[in-house]
Parts: sequence; C-alpha cells; structure tokens
Amino acid sequence: MKKQIEKPKFRHAPPRAGAMIEALRGLGYSTATALADIIDNSIAAGAKNIDLHFDWNGKGSVVRIEDDGRGMTEDQIDCAMRLGERNPLDSRADDDLGRFGLGLKTASFSQCRRLTVATVGPDGLQCLRWDLDVIAVSEGDGWHLLEGPDASSAGLVDEFAERPHGTLVIWELLDRIVTDGFGEQNFLDLLDRVERHLAMVFHRYLEGTRPHLRLRIAGQPVVPWDPFMSGHPAKPWHSPAASFAAKSGIEVECHVLPHKDRLNSKEYDAAQGPDGWTAQQGFYVYRNKRLLLAGSWLGLGQGRGWTKDEAHRLARIRLDIPNSADTEWKIDIRKSTARPPVNVRAWLARLADDTRARARRAFAQRGQTPRSKSGAEVSQVWKSHQFSGGMRYRIDTDHPAVRAVLDDSKALAPQLLAMLRVIEETVPVQRIWIDTAENKETPRTGFSGEPSAEVVSVLEVMYRNMVKVKGMSPSMARARLLLTEPFQNYQDLVNLLPDQPRELDKKV
Repeated sequence: MKKQIEKPKFRHAPPRAGAMIEALRGLGYSTATALADIIDNSIAAGAKNIDLHFDWNGKGSVVRIEDDGRGMTEDQIDCAMRLGERNPLDSRADDDLGRFGLGLKTASFSQCRRLTVATVGPDGLQCLRWDLDVIAVSEGDGWHLLEGPDASSAGLVDEFAERPHGTLVIWELLDRIVTDGFGEQNFLDLLDRVERHLAMVFHRYLEGTRPHLRLRIAGQPVVPWDPFMSGHPAKPWHSPAASFAAKSGIEVECHVLPHKDRLNSKEYDAAQGPDGWTAQQGFYVYRNKRLLLAGSWLGLGQGRGWTKDEAHRLARIRLDIPNSADTEWKIDIRKSTARPPVNVRAWLARLADDTRARARRAFAQRGQTPRSKSGAEVSQVWKSHQFSGGMRYRIDTDHPAVRAVLDDSKALAPQLLAMLRVIEETVPVQRIWIDTAENKETPRTGFSGEPSAEVVSVLEVMYRNMVKVKGMSPSMARARLLLTEPFQNYQDLVNLLPDQPRELDKKV
C-alpha cells in the first residue's frame, strides 16, 4: 500500500501594498532612466510621436508623457497597471522592449507618488491611477487601483480624450524630484540631463531623414547622439559587423573614434557624450536598437577585468543582442546592466582587445597616422624597442633632423650621441602619465597648438640643409619632408617652401 503524500501546509502571505511599493521605489532609477522605460511602452504600442512635458509649479509640478500609439483596451490597461501581471519567462514578440512587466509602475513610483494612465483605444477612453498616499491608509492588503483621474489631472485627461488614439502618462506628487531646495533652475537642468540621456538611448530610432520615431521635450525635438560618430572622415578605424556563429542575433561592430586634434571644438564636445570621454568608452549593448548599457567593458579582461582609462577613451563597441537573451545576459529591471554568457565572453574579449589596442595607438599618436596621405611610411623620431626587461624608447639617428646634425658635427659626434643617449634614458615617463591622468589629455606634441611661423622656422632649417648641403633638388627635399615626422601633417607649409632656400638667421 502506497504511502499517501501529505499536502504541504501553507499560509497565504500577500505583501502589503504600501510597504511593497515603497521598497520598489528604491530600485535606483534616475528621472532619465525612468522616462526611458515609459518611452519603451510607447514604442511597443507603435507610437511615431512622443511628447514629454515638464510643467513647473513647485511641489505641484507635473511630468507628462503623451504618444500617438494604438492605445489600449480596457483589459490591456488593467493588465498594464498591475504589478507582476506578466511573467518575464514568457515568450515575447521580436520587437518587444519589455520583459518584467514592471517598468511602467516601478519607473513611475521611483519619481512620483501618483501615477495616472489614460488611453484612447478600441474601447474608447480608459483611465486608471495609483496613488501611494491612498494606498498608505487603505485597509486590507491595500492593492487598490483607482479608476479615473484625480481632480488635479482631470482637465489633462479630458483634453487627451479628444485624440483618435494614444496613451497619456501623468506623474504627480514628484517627491523624488522636487525635494527641499529644488527650484525652477534645477528643473531646467533636469530637462537637459533627460534630453542627453534619451538622445543616447534612442538614437537609432531618431536617426536618418525618415526616423522611426519623433521624440520631443517641451515641443523641441530630441537630436540623436551617435556614440560611434558614424561616417566621420577622421575616424581612424571601424570594423565590419561580426556575428557570433553559435548564437543568432548577436552582432558586434567595433569603432575607434578620432582624436581631439582631428575634431573641431563643437564635434569634440558633442562626441564626449553625457558622461565624458573616459566614462563613455567600452561596449554599447542594444536590444532591438534600444540602448541598454552605455560604455562598459562588461567585466572582460584579465584578472578583475579592464578598467576605464585615458589610453582607451577612443574605443567604443556596438553590441546587439536579441530580446530572447535577457536571462542569459542578466538584464535587470532598469535595463542598466548586462553580463555576457560564458560561451560569448572569449569572442567578445578578442574583439575588444583588438579595438583597445587600436584605440591606444590612435590616442598615443594624437589621431595622426605614421603614414602619409599616399600611404608611404613616415620617418619617426622616436622608436620603441621591446626587450626581455621591458620597453625602451630610442631616438632614430636616421631621422633627417637628427642625421643632418650628426653628419655635420664631425668632432662633436661623440658628444652629440652621448647627449641623445642621456635624453633617451631620462624620458619622464612617470611625469607624462601623471600629467595625462590629471589633465585628462596627453601633452602637446607635433607642434600642436603652435603658430605656423614656429613650424616654418624649423622647416626652413631642414629644407636648406637638404638642398644646400645634401644636394637634393627642391622637389625631392619637399617630398622627403612630407615623409618626416611631424611635417607630414603640414603639407601646405611644406609646399610653400621656395625653390631657393633663404639664408638663415645665425643668432642663437
């Protein structure tokens, strides 16, 4: 006779609404990331136009998000306003930007105490709201979803009801935004931060002459921010898109951005992004073209993983993943963290290591290539030598500027070579690294920032030596200078050198 299995004893233990929601408010959303979650819902609803309004009125300030999506039925808005109604393990449509079924509520609760959602869809106008102050004094478990708007927002809902379709989200009682001492200028500064974040997160929706989405804040269009400076002629390198063979939907495209010296001030300021050049390096993880994570090395690299440093600030890598991979990639509710699965990490690390090396070279060379525009190799003053004890830097005695002096020095040659050796052995490497870290920029080299007259004065000395002493023709001397560091970057000045070198001022 089989032993009868006893049914487990249990207690019904639903969470108290007030305590549960107050805990959810601490998930760590910023205003910008919270609004991005709301916009995800609008995009999923097929919206082509989304408007954000920030109405300043002190403690009575309001934030509104309006879209022209398809709207919701009565059942759909009821589902959308419930916490945990959708199982994150359920399959999703390929273009779905959600996963946990919590974004609308948790994002909103993180910023306000009253959330109102009105929608115009197949069932006409529907409106529901959560009010945390009402929940706090409710009896029972307190999960009381209120029907219709509060009197304070009834006018906004009535006005929205005239639209043919769409959804309106209203945040009121902005206790996490309008705190003590928070004034109108702070509110305006907040708008700027929100705009920069949304321009980055949704840039692939906003780009192009016929964008998929029009996003406006206070009536002004949000201009997309492309982290990769696509199409910029000064970019030293970017890779073709590469797909991970063992898993469909994973695609990587690697980019090295131009050095500061190759950009004008407007381009440089724009390209640094919301958090600055150093912070914005690394992987940019996208799901359905929506940016999830901006600038992270994803824990890759030896030991504790790569850290963000100045030498790799020009490296940015686009990484697309499918929305079916959220669990594998450990995407969190706020869509702000991602960690690659074990079987993908080695592949990503190889691509990233190559990109970092290229970015490091571009940064060290200040965006300048050691080749001329024709592709010929440029003679460089400094040469690096790897040996068993480490790395040394040597002056190339065949560089035209150095060789000219050595050839003419005769009896002074031993002293000159000794002087060069002292210079080689006293390169202030540690000082350069400290100055670079403190100033967030490498020291000036290659006549960067110097007036043209300074470059010409040195050019004329070398040019006269080549023509008068070495016996080169003027055209050959100019061609040689264009293959000599750093004059390959001053083609216009080299071409202006006269056929007859002028006499030089002998004053020291």
